[in-house]
Amino acid sequence: MDEMNEAVNRLSEQECWDHLRMQQLGRLVTHVGHVLDIFPVNYVVDDETIVFRTAEGSKLFELTVNDEVLFEVDDHSGTDAWSVVVRGHARRLATSDEVDAADELPLRPWIPTLKYNYVRVTPVSLTGRAFEIGPEPDRYGAVDS
Repeated sequence: MDEMNEAVNRLSEQECWDHLRMQQLGRLVTHVGHVLDIFPVNYVVDDETIVFRTAEGSKLFELTVNDEVLFEVDDHSGTDAWSVVVRGHARRLATSDEVDAADELPLRPWIPTLKYNYVRVTPVSLTGRAFEIGPEPDRYGAVDS
């Protein structure tokens, strides 16, 4: 019996999107030169893309230097957990039509800061896993009676 295969299940692409739509907080990973950064952002799913707002600063600057990003979202309960990773490209929305459409999304800053920039992450790949939470198996295969 392979406990790992029973405890960890790969999510389909549709299941990944369903999980992403259930949450509002994710982590954006940027990469510029030898520097990796990770930023918590609140987001919405728009069609099959991720949209978030940001202020001027290091996050927006890093996205203009290298648009390749990772975006990760997860959640858990007492019995199960899941994690979805989006690999993609981030782009600041620039045209008035894009910004007007983004203004209609249910996306507001969580903290009292001015965040006038919308960013859209377009996936290249999407992977997800679901986990069953349970006790660690006996490492030597002994069974308690």
